[in-house]
Amino acid sequence: MSMTGLFACTHDTSADKELTKTQQSNTEIWPVIVSEVPKDDAIEAKVQQLLSTMTLAQKVAQMIQPEIRDITAEDMRKYGFGSYLNGGGSFPNGNKHSTPQDWIDLAEAMYQASIDDSIDGSTIPTMWGTDAVHGHNNVIGATLFPHNIGLGAANNPELIEKIAKATATEVMATGIDWVFAPTVATVRDDRWGRTYEGYSEDPEIVKSYAASIVHGLQGQAGKDFLGNDRVISTVKHFIGDGGTVAGDDQGNNIASEQVLFDIHAQGYVGGLTAGAQSVMASFNSWHGKKIHGSKYLLNDVLKGRMGFDGFVVGDWNGHGQIAGCSNESCPQAVNAGLDIFMVPTDAWKPLLENTIAQVQAGDIAMSRIDDAVSRILRVKFRAGLFDKPSPAKRQYSGKIELIGHDDHRKIAQQAVRESLVLLKNNNNILPLSPKMNILVAGDAAHNIGKQSGGWTITWQGTNNENSDFPGGTSIYDGFATQVKAAGGQVVLSPDGSYINKPDVAVVVFGEEPYAEGHGDRANLVYQRGNKTDLALLKQFKSQGIPVVSVFISGRPMWVNAELNASDAFVAAWLPGTEGKAVADVLLKGSDEKINHDFKGKLSFSWPKSPEQIVNRNDEVYEPLLPYGFGLTYGDASLLSSELEETYQLSEDLSVGTQVFNGKVQKPWVMNLLSGNEQVAINSSTQTLTGIKYRTIDKVIQEDAFKLALGGQHNAGIQFMSANGFREDLSAEQEKKAALVVELKRENPIKSPVYISMNCESEGDAQGSCRADVNITEALNKTAQSQWSDIAIDLNCFAKQGVSFDKIVVPFELRSEGALSLSISQIHFQSEADAPAHIQCN
Repeated sequence: MSMTGLFACTHDTSADKELTKTQQSNTEIWPVIVSEVPKDDAIEAKVQQLLSTMTLAQKVAQMIQPEIRDITAEDMRKYGFGSYLNGGGSFPNGNKHSTPQDWIDLAEAMYQASIDDSIDGSTIPTMWGTDAVHGHNNVIGATLFPHNIGLGAANNPELIEKIAKATATEVMATGIDWVFAPTVATVRDDRWGRTYEGYSEDPEIVKSYAASIVHGLQGQAGKDFLGNDRVISTVKHFIGDGGTVAGDDQGNNIASEQVLFDIHAQGYVGGLTAGAQSVMASFNSWHGKKIHGSKYLLNDVLKGRMGFDGFVVGDWNGHGQIAGCSNESCPQAVNAGLDIFMVPTDAWKPLLENTIAQVQAGDIAMSRIDDAVSRILRVKFRAGLFDKPSPAKRQYSGKIELIGHDDHRKIAQQAVRESLVLLKNNNNILPLSPKMNILVAGDAAHNIGKQSGGWTITWQGTNNENSDFPGGTSIYDGFATQVKAAGGQVVLSPDGSYINKPDVAVVVFGEEPYAEGHGDRANLVYQRGNKTDLALLKQFKSQGIPVVSVFISGRPMWVNAELNASDAFVAAWLPGTEGKAVADVLLKGSDEKINHDFKGKLSFSWPKSPEQIVNRNDEVYEPLLPYGFGLTYGDASLLSSELEETYQLSEDLSVGTQVFNGKVQKPWVMNLLSGNEQVAINSSTQTLTGIKYRTIDKVIQEDAFKLALGGQHNAGIQFMSANGFREDLSAEQEKKAALVVELKRENPIKSPVYISMNCESEGDAQGSCRADVNITEALNKTAQSQWSDIAIDLNCFAKQGVSFDKIVVPFELRSEGALSLSISQIHFQSEADAPAHIQCN
């Protein structure tokens, strides 16, 4: 089980209890904040008047926030939810390619249902919240700005405000009211999978940026506050998510209260002073107690001492992680100060009913409910939701030209240019003349999805193609445009092959997209055990071709070998859809003069070793490159080309070969199957004749998927190697491993269910060696509606002719019968760890 899973279901360990004894509880540490948005007596009177007319059911409905995949407009009409959301990778009609008009249509339908009092008696307008964390990132064609880690390197608060305002405009163009941004975590361990959502390891930048982005999203009090082109902002995640032990997402922060304020709270000082109207509670714990259930932090500190008068919203079923709670019942969260339950999945209905019953039973005081609802109504009145036209009739709704507007893309291009950090520039190889013969190589060179990272159309940022980014440009696109215009030559070659030897190779490579816990790492080694990018750099070096590396990443990484193999090295972070702006800095103009110099400076210290966790102002501070480092043109390069390349990790935390562990692992891709039909899965919901697929939550957001087979076709799911290439898994067979599937069945299995593997024989078509294993009996032995493992001895496949050095499909599941099945893990596990359930000795 992952550390995330342990923290999700285990609480108040003896160690945590011991820490709790020593932690401070001193509200004097925290400041009294005077918000730029003062209380308005007229609004307060409206809130109290409306509150006095509401029933308990209407009040609790204001505190329930379901997700668009789990409710209909009729549900909204019946219950009158105060708000709703679309999760990352969730779209109107379940269609990844929904048009802006589709988003508007859903916003309008939900709004009209919320103000229809024919069933629930309420006319309170609902509000839609969305994760627009680097632009309106769920909408096809939107401008996607660099992720926060790059913006931190730019260190330009004025630019940040422009980015936020452009984002608000594109969000308003789709009729949405509320944005779950900014993230104001101060990241202290780069192994954390959300490092790129942080601006810096130092709170200084975070504090100033928080105010700028809140102003950009909401406007400023007395000027354009929450006007027609502005949205409600959310400072998140309160508090300490960037400082968990070992960088574990949703883990435990054991900082003292003084450090919690000094390091992790400065973004809230900036954001709340600027008038942020909502705060999102964090998944993490502080000294073993989940923040969602911390009355001290949510009520005594945030609302009491700091004077926050907006509302506190939970994170994705975060309330269910509190000791004694479930997704369907959690009075502890309300009593602690949570005002809105974010409750995706169908848990929203029992949660609503249970909360009403808990108020009636006295488990939750009516005064606490009134306080929560007053806060929600206060923000709705401040945002003008009672007075503004419906979503379809607002000033910017339907103005499709605002989505990806050229003015917004120009702001994003400026952000890309200013975020680039030059780490190495031997012999001043940069900037390059555009009149040279330039080879642009690497798998990220012409890949807008990879350069944009997580939270990009889909939640994890995976399963996207360049065609999903109309108006966007790759890094190669920028080189191609400028070099061709100047009379030079440019060739795109991801694998580095060429006909005419180039003058220089620009190699664009880096991390695959990820989000949240799926990005957590045990160490900072780049491409551990699979140094394909290093091999490409060395290939060029051996041919006497100068190498310029452009590194795409969501964090600083230990890349000593890659640095050694590069003449120049640029940390490009995750630049978003405006990749062409990278060439603005790396290339000279056609007049051979500098177009744009480097401005970016490291807002994160660069590690000297794979396990070094180092931050500015540490007592012992010995990074490879310090906070604030960044060369400009003409500066002498300081890095040696003989950096230490060997390492020994203190603990090997590697696991068996993963096929799926909450997301599809490279080199595999996932397909939905029905008869002879096959379609790539590139959305959180997908259908094919006789089969439905959707992502679900097991421990964290969307870390599993559910299949529903109708029984009319031979249908199922398949994982195969990208482009049908053969993969060598012979090491798994040598370890006498088993194929292990963690699954949950929802009904008795009446028709055979098969798990298959395919391989490719020499000279034959892919999949010509195939093995099928009937798992029906083993599946029926698992407890219904409970997660269980089924392990299959690899000999079962080998005896049918599968060659493990030529695997094309490591996993395929099919059935001709009706079937409801969820899967959370598919991996190979050595026999020493556990015996296989299905053996074929």
